[in-house]
Amino acid sequence: MSSADPENNPDPKEVAAREFEEKERKAKEDAEQAQLPYKWTQTIKDVDVTIAVPGNLRGRDMDVVLTKNKIKVAIKGQEPLIEGDFPHPVLLDECSWTLETTSQPPGKEVAVHLDKVNKVEWWPHVVTSAPKIDVSKITPESSKLSDLDGETRAMVEKMMYDQRQKEIGGMTSDEQRKMDMLKKFQAEHPEMDFSNAQIG
Repeated sequence: MSSADPENNPDPKEVAAREFEEKERKAKEDAEQAQLPYKWTQTIKDVDVTIAVPGNLRGRDMDVVLTKNKIKVAIKGQEPLIEGDFPHPVLLDECSWTLETTSQPPGKEVAVHLDKVNKVEWWPHVVTSAPKIDVSKITPESSKLSDLDGETRAMVEKMMYDQRQKEIGGMTSDEQRKMDMLKKFQAEHPEMDFSNAQIG
């Protein structure tokens, strides 16, 4: 009778503990993000920030500064609503901001669109002074993956696969490829001893 394989049959207590830790982490992350004076979303290509402001404001009442590495959004004469360094640079020519009326009157919001320079990395936060989110837990919608060109999509899918493999203690795609090459080489050279071969 074989003993339970820990890889395929993890201890239910460990799974429950991990799920609890994950829920706690997510709740803490959500609470931290809710405290921010702005809301933000991202795709692999861009970041969108929305900041609620009083409904009587006009564009000229706003003080908005966007550079390749920094952002500042403030109502003139007041403390900034968001200010700081981006975690990664943006394509300034593709970035924009607008002042829009919201569906819940009376109110407006500043909508800032940021185009990432690097289109294959998730941002842990909009500005480096803000609390981080766990980017390893992001699962992009597959429809968004299909929007990417072939090379970028392949790179993103490989990153996602490697991330999942790391989480379960498996081999990354590069390690798997090396292992497959070694097996093929072993099959072609049965006379050689590979018992001490290191993969790295």
